[in-house]
Amino acid sequence: MSTANGGDRRETGIEADPELPTILITREFDAPRERVFRAYTDPDLVVRWLGPRRLTMRIDVYEARTGGSYRYVHSEDDGTEYGFRGVFHEVRPAERIVQTFSYDGHPDGVSLETTVFEDLGGRTRVTTTSLMGSVEARDAMIRSGMSRGVREGHERLDELLGDGPGESA
Repeated sequence: MSTANGGDRRETGIEADPELPTILITREFDAPRERVFRAYTDPDLVVRWLGPRRLTMRIDVYEARTGGSYRYVHSEDDGTEYGFRGVFHEVRPAERIVQTFSYDGHPDGVSLETTVFEDLGGRTRVTTTSLMGSVEARDAMIRSGMSRGVREGHERLDELLGDGPGESA
């Protein structure tokens, strides 16, 4: 199963290995690796880009350090909430983040995510590999609409990073 968009480096690629319970997400950003990494680890920036446009985000805790944890909630206009949580197992500045990820509505469905930040000479390639407990759990995550949320989040991150070097990201 693959939901990848081909071609353009600014397209988010989302691929599901047919044999393994993994999702591979790749995206290039026109910003230096340190700025992109900061946007992934600074809660004041994360709240501005993570997730679909139609949802608002509240961060309860976001300790992006080795051994830290996070919990955030996305909300619909009608008040419906979607909570997510996890633990940062490794945070290596401007290089990689290893964390768990779970949705409050399915607490047994914990995935392990490794995100790598690759320097492309002023641009950055971000590659996230998510490992789930089963192919069925992986397919359910894809069916949940995660692809749209990831793509819209990356578009929002592009906008945030486009603010320029002197701005907040």
